[in-house]
Amino acid sequence: MHVPDGFINAPVSAVTGVVAAGAIAVSLRGARRELDERTAPLAGLVAAFIFAVQMLNFPVAAGTSGHLLGGALAAILVGPCTGVLCVSVVLLMQGILFADGGLTALGVNITDMAIVTTVVAYAVFRLLVKVLPRGRRTVTVASFAAALVSVPAAAAAFTLLYALGGTTDVSLGKVAAAMIGVHVLIGIGEAAITALTVGAVIAVRPDLVYGARGLTQRLKLRVNGELVDTPAPEAAPAPAVARTSRRALWIGGLVTSVVLAGFVSYYASSSPDGLEKVAADHGIDEKAKEHAAADSPLADYGVKDISDARLSGGLAGVIGVGVTVVAGSGVFWAVRRRRSPDDISPSSTTVENV
Repeated sequence: MHVPDGFINAPVSAVTGVVAAGAIAVSLRGARRELDERTAPLAGLVAAFIFAVQMLNFPVAAGTSGHLLGGALAAILVGPCTGVLCVSVVLLMQGILFADGGLTALGVNITDMAIVTTVVAYAVFRLLVKVLPRGRRTVTVASFAAALVSVPAAAAAFTLLYALGGTTDVSLGKVAAAMIGVHVLIGIGEAAITALTVGAVIAVRPDLVYGARGLTQRLKLRVNGELVDTPAPEAAPAPAVARTSRRALWIGGLVTSVVLAGFVSYYASSSPDGLEKVAADHGIDEKAKEHAAADSPLADYGVKDISDARLSGGLAGVIGVGVTVVAGSGVFWAVRRRRSPDDISPSSTTVENV
């Protein structure tokens, strides 16, 4: 759903730029409360993982593909404010280095893909964990539902922005029906990826999952083949029962991201994604402009002057993961450094149970 330059006119693009800047400023402040010495390194990894998985387009209908947006995943793992920053870092790297998503449309993309998806997903997630029975499965189920809803919500948001500032004369009803319809299907893939990832992390390090904080029933860990409760805050520290250390989780996540972006991405669907397909079918792309970074050595997720497609795409993916994890980690390290005692809450200093 990366919006290119030219789809949305300059005034609306400028307004969304202001909205995006304001949301990022608020998120930087909110992230101080969400991030601590345990979760700050995870946030940079989440950004890199989202970048990697976004390279894996999956088929959803005849001639159409979709990919992860990542707002739900980021919000549940590291918090809604930090989640907005994670997706924004990914979009910035994609726009500048890979010519994916217009630079003048950066505000549109951050508003649509970072803010809308994160806010909607986390609202749905918190609602569900309050009304469903408490337990580890509830977190996974709520993650699935939140991600599923967030994608058509983003499609609806794009439709609204197009209604306000679209540069072509296309029936709004047709745009809405096509965008929301195809993104409901894409949302199923988003939901599956989000639930599997959250479930995997929560199985080994529930103390690192932001969305699991504040729930009353204890999470269970599988230790030596048996399910055991995680300890209460006053009991033994989490690492005593955790199956994976923070360092091992970080390294494993980074290796997974590199493998996905550097190798698995070669086998991703080559069909246009939901927005590209709708734009081509309904003439929305008639006034699309060439990307300002079209001459980038990494444009279109390939390394310039390397003719082998597998090597070119894989190397670009690995570079993208590396740049994103460095940029994201730098941002979140700086945010955590600015943390004051007023930003520290009990939930950020103890292992909470679900």
